[in-house]
Amino acid sequence: MSGFPRTAWHCASCGSYSGPLGRSITPYLDEFDADPETKRVLAVALEMTRVSLGLTDDLADGIIAKQIVEVAKTGERNPDLLSEAALKKLHQHLYSD
Repeated sequence: MSGFPRTAWHCASCGSYSGPLGRSITPYLDEFDADPETKRVLAVALEMTRVSLGLTDDLADGIIAKQIVEVAKTGERNPDLLSEAALKKLHQHLYSD
């Protein structure tokens, strides 16, 4: 078990997984088959990335989650590294020619 606080929740009846502030990662998983712990980690990474970007609304959640899921598909499960990789990818998209 990781040392990260369990601030996310899981809805057993609907399969949804939400992060620390109730933001769900599940709608952004598409066909990525994630177990409950992976969904928790992804939700934490989503929230960490949102905080790093200073976001107060959920308008960019889909874009951020997509980047996090892409990195998670490589096997990464550390929310710090998932968030860092998502931030790097987002920066590349914003500032590339």
